[in-house]
Amino acid sequence: MIRAPFRERLAEAIALRGAPLCVGLDPDPEQIPRSLGEGADALRRHTLAVVEATSSFAAAYKPNLAFFERFGASGFAVLEEVIQAASRHAPVIADAKLGDIGSTALAYAEAIYDVLGADACTVNGYLGADSIEPFLAREDRFAFIVCRTSNPGASDIQDLLVGEQQRPLYLEVARRAVEWNGRGNVGLVAGATWPAEIGRIREVARELPILLPGVGRQGGDLGDAVRAAAGRDGTGSYLVSASRAIGHASSGEDFAEAAGQAASDLRDQLRQITKAGARINLATLPGEE
Repeated sequence: MIRAPFRERLAEAIALRGAPLCVGLDPDPEQIPRSLGEGADALRRHTLAVVEATSSFAAAYKPNLAFFERFGASGFAVLEEVIQAASRHAPVIADAKLGDIGSTALAYAEAIYDVLGADACTVNGYLGADSIEPFLAREDRFAFIVCRTSNPGASDIQDLLVGEQQRPLYLEVARRAVEWNGRGNVGLVAGATWPAEIGRIREVARELPILLPGVGRQGGDLGDAVRAAAGRDGTGSYLVSASRAIGHASSGEDFAEAAGQAASDLRDQLRQITKAGARINLATLPGEE
């Protein structure tokens, strides 16, 4: 089924919710109330409740596949149901960080788009253009390429200096991503814990949306990250993702209510930052400014 371009649908969702908030779905079995049961059944009840509780605030959802796949076939079935449920409210980004040779990448793309029904996914560009192409072949879908991650060890590889200009590897990834954006369906992933690096990425990739995980429990400063992603003129496209800070705002019986409140609070913070000058321009496609 051909859909409207992802950026158009995401822009509509942001306008409806009032802020570029992405709710990450990273369910931790240790944080799920025992009253919900065990294993994949508990995972299902918890995650679907979080989706419903946050549906008035989320402009996108980002389920991390690993947290479902750990339960095997039953977890994969839950993931399918969660994506279907979340898709009724907002676009869904499958957080898989995939990257492999062409034929394998094509199989992954079919699994993400056709079996799971996700609107977009995260991918790893380490294997180069041909490993990304299957995820970009459909103009109605979207791929966020991992650029600068939020973990402490990110600098081990991503900051290595490469090429004649001796630029950090993550900036070379950003530059290549711009080249690969011929259909207007490429974005980047940059951890909110590194606002200076986000700012440098924005200077290289002025037109690409940046997905910003790492706010909340990973310690990223929301204001600094958003201002860096918005760029010098405040028009850069970005999407802020929070997972545990929302989905596990409470490990008690009030988890769904707490998730909704956490999403509402973060949505309101983003609105305030936007009013202060970090404007949103996700609907603008390359060449249409």
